[in-house]
Amino acid sequence: MSRHRFTQSWPAALLLAAACVCVPLLAKAQTAKPADSSQPEKMTSQTRIMVIRSLQSERVFARILFPQGNKGIKIKNGVVSPTDMVIAQQVSEFGAAAKPGDRCVITDVKVTDKDIILEINGGTKKHQKWYQHIQVVGGGGAVPVPGGPSPQSLDSHGSAVTLEFDKYVPELNGDQVRALLAPVFDFKALTPAEAYQKTLSPKLQAAIRDHKILVGMDKEMVTYAKGRPQQRIRDKDERGQDYEEWIYGKPPEEVEFVRFKGNEVARLEIMSVDGNKIVRSEKEVDLPSKEAELAEQKPATKPQAAPTLRRPGEEPEFPTTTSDHRTTRPQDTRAPVDGSPYPDTTGTNPPGTPPINPNGSPTPHLAPAS
Repeated sequence: MSRHRFTQSWPAALLLAAACVCVPLLAKAQTAKPADSSQPEKMTSQTRIMVIRSLQSERVFARILFPQGNKGIKIKNGVVSPTDMVIAQQVSEFGAAAKPGDRCVITDVKVTDKDIILEINGGTKKHQKWYQHIQVVGGGGAVPVPGGPSPQSLDSHGSAVTLEFDKYVPELNGDQVRALLAPVFDFKALTPAEAYQKTLSPKLQAAIRDHKILVGMDKEMVTYAKGRPQQRIRDKDERGQDYEEWIYGKPPEEVEFVRFKGNEVARLEIMSVDGNKIVRSEKEVDLPSKEAELAEQKPATKPQAAPTLRRPGEEPEFPTTTSDHRTTRPQDTRAPVDGSPYPDTTGTNPPGTPPINPNGSPTPHLAPAS
């Protein structure tokens, strides 16, 4: 009888034990906080490279005073530190790297786990070249190579800006980083490339912005659109005409062959990755010629006449006709006759007639000395 009761009670005991184990687990799962989906992701290595390329070598205008030295400026949660008083003290001690309104160059960009560091005008520390570290080891120890840099030349004249984050650098693009740097930098000033694009037609602006080449562009436009070519070739075509070809890219990537006739793109050949060949030789843009630009220019205005006291229409009493603005004398228009020092081209002094002095009296002939 007892054995039968035991066989009936063991399933109930098993269920009771399972309930005792599952109830705490369910309670813990209910009390656990759900994951915050609004938390930004950590910056990936690919995004880090894109941000560095976007900001590297960019020209900006300073909004605040930047001190020299190894401290620089820090920005966290939109707050700039140190204070203006501390910056003024650092400037008085180390000097100013940039003043408000000065144009600066971002010379280096570093992205760490919690910071984004941007160096301007060379940064806080001047880096030496590899050959400046060479030393000659002799009996007296290591001696620097003669002609190396002096200690004064190693002083840096730049500064740095550090964007600080709480836990890690979140996923940001170049424009978002520029927005965070707005308290200290002005990025809205036009770069030389942007200023040049403003002078072009909308079609050319879109092509340069998209890094595309159009047949009819000149060398300057191609340089702004694609940069400097990896290779240049000068040769003659089948007609014997000289041309210059710029090559962008290397296999197995896409390769573009840009052929110039003079200063203008005459032919564009593209070898795609899949092996297709695209050739364009029809003119896609028309650039104004130099003659048309000169014709559109307004003629230069004539200089105003010198002030005078004569009435309108009144002729000058002694007109100046010579190049040195001197009044022409009557004797200046005559040819010499009979050895006379006074020329006569009007025929008023026939041969043998004494020449006339400027006062109107005849000049006597002088007898030759015996």
